[in-house]
Amino acid sequence: MSRSIPPEAPLDCPLCPRLVAFRQATAIDHPDWHNAPVESFGTDQARLLIIGLAPGLRGANRTGRPFTGDWAGDLLYATLNRFGFSRGRYASHAADGVELVDTMITNAVRCVPPENKPVGAEANACRPFLTSRIAAMPKLEAVLCLGKISHDNTLRALGLPLKTAKFGHAATADLPGPNGPIRLFDSYHCSRYNTNTGRLTEAMFDAVFADIRDWLATRP
Repeated sequence: MSRSIPPEAPLDCPLCPRLVAFRQATAIDHPDWHNAPVESFGTDQARLLIIGLAPGLRGANRTGRPFTGDWAGDLLYATLNRFGFSRGRYASHAADGVELVDTMITNAVRCVPPENKPVGAEANACRPFLTSRIAAMPKLEAVLCLGKISHDNTLRALGLPLKTAKFGHAATADLPGPNGPIRLFDSYHCSRYNTNTGRLTEAMFDAVFADIRDWLATRP
């Protein structure tokens, strides 16, 4: 895997014309928002990488930090705190002082897409950043994919065919990584739609994080 591509997209990334136009249009309406590619949050020395789909319009695109400022972030950060993967009090903004513990959060697509739906060409264009993000984490041992699109993009970022591991809530798979083996964990995305419809409950989300915590505890 090439390390020539940086792990973070530049703030003026021009790769996806539709996403650039949407960022620019949003900036006209909300000039005080971030309105740019959202950088990963956490340390590259972490053993756990959480990969979402893309920034939410009023969440990360507004605040500039992954999963911050919307319902998905409320659930994710509360869960991280319960299982010891963060410290500090989450307050839905990037200056709330929350610190991640042995964890990094990123997205498969770094810019907010219209209707929260990136197209395949946009995921393809952004994938080199995800590949480099994974390669730049020398201690990485576990990856949590939030949703099938995140799962599929992670496999492709690792240079693996989709048949290598089938997506399913609470599914796991052992994969080769650029710096050693990686245990892949899957969860339904922690979106308000999934929790409102009962597709994902807080107990189901907790169970995934309990599995991750217990598995990491067995590692040297």
